[in-house]
This record gives sequence, C-alpha cells and structure tokens, in this order.
Amino acid sequence: MSLRTPPLGDTHADAGAKLTEFGGWEMPVEFDSIRTEHEAVRESVGKFDVSHMGEIEVSGPDATALMNRLTTNDVAELDPGDAQYAAITDADGTMLDDTVVYRLPEGERSDADYLFVPNAGHDADAHDRWVDHADALALDATVENATNTYGMIAVQGPDAIDLLEGLCDSPGAVSRFSVAPREIAGVECLLARTGYTGEDGVELLFEAADSEALWSALECQPCGLGARDTLRLEAGFLLSGQDFDPESNPRTPYEAGIEFAVDLDTAFVGRDALAALAEDGPEETLVGFRLEARGIARHGYEIRADGDTVGAVTSGTMSPTLGEAIGLGYVPVSHAEPGTELGIVVRGEPKRAVVEALPFY
Repeated sequence: MSLRTPPLGDTHADAGAKLTEFGGWEMPVEFDSIRTEHEAVRESVGKFDVSHMGEIEVSGPDATALMNRLTTNDVAELDPGDAQYAAITDADGTMLDDTVVYRLPEGERSDADYLFVPNAGHDADAHDRWVDHADALALDATVENATNTYGMIAVQGPDAIDLLEGLCDSPGAVSRFSVAPREIAGVECLLARTGYTGEDGVELLFEAADSEALWSALECQPCGLGARDTLRLEAGFLLSGQDFDPESNPRTPYEAGIEFAVDLDTAFVGRDALAALAEDGPEETLVGFRLEARGIARHGYEIRADGDTVGAVTSGTMSPTLGEAIGLGYVPVSHAEPGTELGIVVRGEPKRAVVEALPFY
C-alpha cells in the first residue's frame, strides 16, 4: 500500500528534508538536525507539519452523548471553544488511542459540534468506531472523517506567541486548552493553544489547500518528527503505538499515568473495568528513568530490578536538553517510586538507571 502524503509533501522534499514512514504517512523526520530543531523549540520557536494527525468531526443532537460514550473524559463540561485530553478505550479499559477533543466555536469552518484528533493512521478506525456505536445506540449524530480536508501545523516554543502576534490578532488571548478562529496570512484557521512539546505554543487547523501559504508565512525553524519525539519524551508525553498499543502492549489509562483524563461519572466504553481498577490500583505503572551509565535505552530493552526482569523500555533517547539518556517503561508499582534503582539491559549489559518523577523537563 502506498504511503499517504501530507499537503506539504512537495514542499518538504524541495527543502531537502529527510523523510520517513510514520503511521502510514510519509513525513519529514528532520530538516537540519534533530538537535538543531529541538533546541529551536526549547529556546525560541519551531514549526511542525502535523497533518498526519487525524481529524474526525461529530455533529448532531446526540453528538455529546456519542462523544461521552467513546472517550474517557466528560465532553459535557466543554463550552464552545474548549478542549480536553482523553483516552479511547475498549470494554476492558484498554487504551485504543489517546486524543484531544475540541468543542468547536459556533459557526467555524463546518457545522460540526466536535472535532477530535486521533493519532496518525488511526482516523479510519476511529471514524468506523464512532459510526458503529452511533448506529448501535440509535444516536442522532453525524460522523465525518475530515482528515484529508485539513492541514495542521504546530508552532511551538517560548517565542511562539510573539511570532504569531505579527501575523494575527491576539493569539495570546486564547488560553491553554482552548480553540478560537484566527486569520493568519489570509488563511482562516482554528488556533488551538495545545501542543506536544512541553513548551507554550499552538496547533493550527485549516483547509488543506492553504498549507503552503501558511507554512511559508511562519518564518521560523522547520522541525521534523525526530525533534517532536525528543521533545515529547522530555515532557513525559505518551506516544500511541509505542508507549501503549492494544495488540503489542495493552495498557489502561491508570497504568499509563493519565488517570486525570478519566471521568468515572460518565458511561463510556470501559468505564466499569476502569472503576474496578481505580479501586484496587494497577499492578504496573509507567515510570520515567535516567541512565547513570553510558548508553541509550531503546524500545523493547529489558528493565531489571534486583536481577529479575520486571519490564521493558517503551521509549528512550539521549535528551538534548538534559544531556543524559532518559526513557519510559512499565514496572511493578513496587519499583515505581522516584529514586528506585533499575537496570536497563543495553546490548546485553545491565546499565544502572534511577526512576525519576515525570516530566523530565
């Protein structure tokens, strides 16, 4: 099957970006270097093409009921222009994906009530899941997979809002986890004060045909998926398909450390299983760790404690900001306290590591 290409695919190729496959898309992994791009976001501002993320629109009289059935947070709490983070779980409480849900400002771009953003390559499955549940529950809701009609650019870093101040009206007036309409370089956008880097910034959603005009107007360091990964890992953010996966690494929100995104007062799929888990507590939990010896923890490496294998690394890198090797992995809760010593098996040799509270940065 051929890879999907973002609206800016030709632009990235012309810029000499190194491209990679991710979630069924051909995306830039780096433009200059991962370190250069990472440091730009930590110290000033960078832009990311994130058009590989899905966009699903939900509308109709029962849109709220459908969203509350299929996401773990309570969308009924959202006013127009609000956003929230949530998980998508099956009947056992296992995470199928994580997502950001936007309650759209009235009359913006479409008649949809909600827009939610599944991870790359998950849009078709999410659309079908929503449609199937709407039909099974006889809910009056319309679900549209609008991924191919949207472009999406993230502008991240301590200078992100200053950059946008010269391009649109009052970007700083949009508060954290809110979304509002703005015109930028003649392009009508939804400006969301959200991101995946641990820095301030926004994510812009707009008509796919306007991608080149908007990308060109944002005069800052272009960044690829490589820097996006090192930034999100320093911030302790989950990567779907790597830090959890319903097939290869099934995890619940309580194991993954995102219980704050679970509202047990709503009747979502998996609610009963998670209520029982919340009462008893999970047996394993996601922890962050720093290596205290030379080496880099890679996905799948063994985690040991007292000579026994107790887990596996899910994400790991050399942190450009900290100058140390960091990682994430699931361990028994008895080994999860910050300061606990672990061993990460790197090329057959256990390397000393210490559990650290998240985020790293």
